[in-house]
Amino acid sequence: MFSHIMVGANNVTKSKRFYDAIMKTLGYDEGVIDDSGRCFYFSPESIFCITKPIDGEVATYGNGMTIGFKANSPEQVNAWHNAGTDNGGTTCENPPGIRDNGKSKYLAYLRDPDGNKLCAVYFM
Repeated sequence: MFSHIMVGANNVTKSKRFYDAIMKTLGYDEGVIDDSGRCFYFSPESIFCITKPIDGEVATYGNGMTIGFKANSPEQVNAWHNAGTDNGGTTCENPPGIRDNGKSKYLAYLRDPDGNKLCAVYFM
């Protein structure tokens, strides 16, 4: 459904350190920075990108927005969460764990260094 997701960052280098750590836990390579200073993470289906806003304004997070990453196990969700908090991210919502709204899932939430809300989820 999606070709790519791009989030704004005020410091791409700092954000890359954070995203390199959490993406590694999900099996992805380190991000690649292009000539424009944007950082890209590639998968066969899509691309995740980090950039300073093109309009030159300060990067801000989207209120009500969450970007979800698929995980292969609860252990991978925990590793993702730990890598995030160890690399400049902050926990938000409840601690990692099972949520059940008719479809059980194990998930964790983080905010990246610029406040973007992220989730790692394993559907049980």
